[in-house]
Amino acid sequence: MITEESFDSTHPEELAGFLGRHFIYTYDNGWQYEMYIKNARTIDYRIHSGMVGGRWVRDQAAHIARLSDDVCKVSWDEPTGTSVSVTANFAERRLHGVIFFPRWVVEAPEKTVCYQNDHLETMRALRDAGPTYPKQVIDEFARLTFVETREIDDESVVAEAPQQLPDGYADRRN
Repeated sequence: MITEESFDSTHPEELAGFLGRHFIYTYDNGWQYEMYIKNARTIDYRIHSGMVGGRWVRDQAAHIARLSDDVCKVSWDEPTGTSVSVTANFAERRLHGVIFFPRWVVEAPEKTVCYQNDHLETMRALRDAGPTYPKQVIDEFARLTFVETREIDDESVVAEAPQQLPDGYADRRN
């Protein structure tokens, strides 16, 4: 049985330097994503471009682990059947991500482009209908183009769809 404690990948006190981190990153293949480490167990994210560009999710359960003072790993499994593992190196502003897309997402990615939280039952039904295999593995490096620290559990960080953001939002650099 999976319990809330199952998401304690590391000791929460070790995560203090990463909680509240909000960042935008662009993979070498051109896909652009955004993540907010909301607390020790959840993330919010938006996908600005790529195969499932336009998708956004809040309160995604995640395993978050501190690898060093500047490096953390965030891993999660989505209701779609997609699994993701992202390692962010904030000192070098580099990221490595591996995304395991089930076959049904590869064949019809537009079905996932929504605010997932409002469509959880649909995502699970599509996942269960499949096909799930063979998976499409995306293994890419990315550059962190924008990084800031926000408050923990700030519902305003990822509060709207990528299409609703002001022009230039995802192009910010710091």
